[in-house]
Parts: sequence; C-alpha cells; structure tokens
Amino acid sequence: MNVLKIAVTGLPLFAGKIEFNFFAQQRVSAEARESMHHLFSNHYQNNVLSVIGINASGKTTLLKVIAFALRLLKNEPINTIDSLEIFSGLEEDEHVTFDLFFYADDNTVNKLHTVLYRRENRLIIGEEQLFSKPETTIKNKRNLLDFSTLTASLTRDQEEEFLLDDVSIIVAFNKTRTQQVMITDMLRYTNNNLLPLRGDIPPELIAFFDPSIEYLSYSSAEKEAPICLKFRGKDEILLQHASELNRYLSSGTIKGIHIFMQSMKLFKSGGYLIIDEMENHLNKEIISTLIRFYMDKTINTKGAVLVFSTHYAELLDEFNANDNIYIVRNRAGITVDNLATLLTRNDIKKSDAYQSSLLDGTAPLYESYMKLRNALKRC
Repeated sequence: MNVLKIAVTGLPLFAGKIEFNFFAQQRVSAEARESMHHLFSNHYQNNVLSVIGINASGKTTLLKVIAFALRLLKNEPINTIDSLEIFSGLEEDEHVTFDLFFYADDNTVNKLHTVLYRRENRLIIGEEQLFSKPETTIKNKRNLLDFSTLTASLTRDQEEEFLLDDVSIIVAFNKTRTQQVMITDMLRYTNNNLLPLRGDIPPELIAFFDPSIEYLSYSSAEKEAPICLKFRGKDEILLQHASELNRYLSSGTIKGIHIFMQSMKLFKSGGYLIIDEMENHLNKEIISTLIRFYMDKTINTKGAVLVFSTHYAELLDEFNANDNIYIVRNRAGITVDNLATLLTRNDIKKSDAYQSSLLDGTAPLYESYMKLRNALKRC
C-alpha cells in the first residue's frame, strides 16, 4: 500500500485544513525519476519528505497527525494509537474528518473517508466510506484524487455490527490484500536516545558511526548478559539493558545506528519512517547520506518513505524539487504549506529562501529578537 495523500479537517490546533501529499505534484523529469518510486503511469512517489519550521511552529504535532493517519490505515483501534494529543481542544460531539488516499496492490486508487467524534472522553468513528477506482481510469493528476462521481464500495453501515466503534472499515479492505501500510514511528525517541537491539548489526554500519567498535551484538537467547560490546584491542563488555550503552557509545552513534537499522528493514519491505528533529545528535553529512539512500532505488527497492522534521535549512538543498518540503507556521493556529505552492521556481536555493524574508514566518520575528536583546542588556 502506498499512501498518496493525507487530508484532515477539524483539528482545533490547526488553523485550517491539513494537506500532506506523498506523490510528486510537480513535473517529474527523466533525471528525477531515478530517485523516485514509480507508482503507475506517470505518477511517482517522493521517497523523502521534510517538515521545517521555527521552534513551537507545530512540526511535531504535524508528524503526530501523519503517524495517526498511517496507523488508522493499518487498522489499529484509534484509542490505542499514540499521540492522541493531536485532538486537544476537541469538545464533546465535535468531529474531525480524515480523508486518506492510497494506491493498493490490486492496482486501484482508494479514498478512505473517516469522521471521528469525541464521546465521553474517547474517540469513536461515526461515519465512514471507502471509494475505489482502477488506475486505468486515471488520466492525469487532476483526477487522481477525484472521487466525486463515484459511489462508495464499502460503508460503515455495512460492517458496523462486526466492528468496535473505534475500529475502521479499512480492516475489511486489508484482510483481502497481501500488502498493508508499514510504519516505524520514532517520535518517542526524540528526547529518549535508546538503541532497542534486535538481531545482528552489520559491521559496516557500526564502522560507519564508530570504527573503534569491533562488534555489538544482541542475543535473544536467555543468558545473563544479552548485549555484547567490544572495542578493538579491549576486553568484551557484557550489558544487561540497552540503556547501558549510553555509558560507552556517543549519542550520535546510538541514534544513527537505530535510524539506519530501521531504514534497512523498510528498504526490504517498504513503509514509512517518521523522525522528529532529525538533527538531534547527528551531523548534517550523516543526515544527507540517509536522505540519499532513500533516493537510491538500488538500495530502497520497495519505495520506503522517510518523513522527518528539522531545523536545518541546509538539508532542504538535498532536494531538486520543492514539493518534498513542507513549511509549518503557527499564527493563531498551525498552518501547513507545501513549498511548491510558496516558491514556484526550483532554481532558487531552498535554504536561502527559507532563511530570508522571502517566506513569511520562517525566521524568528525581529520584534521578538529586539525585546530579548533589550531584556538581556538590562540584566
């Protein structure tokens, strides 16, 4: 399953509708196709999507909305999904609408329309329809996501007696398909740098981050010390818990190995990796290397997608097109804009555009800066 678009209305924290596209909206050149996953016909997927904004702009909140939507498509009960704080401010009987568009392995383009209500301090699904159409009926990008003339192929009324009130009808759709959405959500590790070891870590990956390490392995068998760490020329170190690695390895090594291990799994299966504040503990070149791996079809053979937030404007220059980039701003509510709608030219350096006054609200306000400067002078 390849997600095409997430559209959400009604979340109180946001100033309006949220639209987040995974497919390429701009014209895809022959050169660009070499770094993108081909969906069908002339439609391509952006394998890397970045979210950027100043502090407290809403980047993390947007990533939580994306993670929630992907887990909804994975048919997880909505009240068990992490990050329910995205519904903060939603009053009793108020609703939020999710329109989730995806391309399925039966060569159909689909739309899941889900309306969530808050009832007695929990979320329930009050209305739901699923629409499907063959890819052969899609002639261009304009009608890719147009389902206005179609009748729902599945409704909640048809399945309601078999479903809990917080389980989506997507469960019926997924049962008949071999592919489902795969998601690795690393939001919980933003401020908790931990390496949850499982299986072998390739020596090439270890050497990439710390060549002084001879091996780092985890044994699932019952033994006194399941984690084995050895530096070259030193005695082996036996550890009980992954948290103990923080005493011996740098924060960058731990986070880097964790991210790359998760990515390696997704390169084999396809799916979505969500990371908040990518630059925490990692230097720019390592992040750029990861981005390039996702854009390398000889490595990323299944079209895995990396979605990350960052404060590093320089990372925007890794992208040839503007539609890989989303600008988040918070002015009387969070707004989400694709850079392609704000900056129509691809020849302008993206980091310069972001850091200058060309894009409103992407740099700390000068007035706030002057007030802080004056306050510091009075101290």
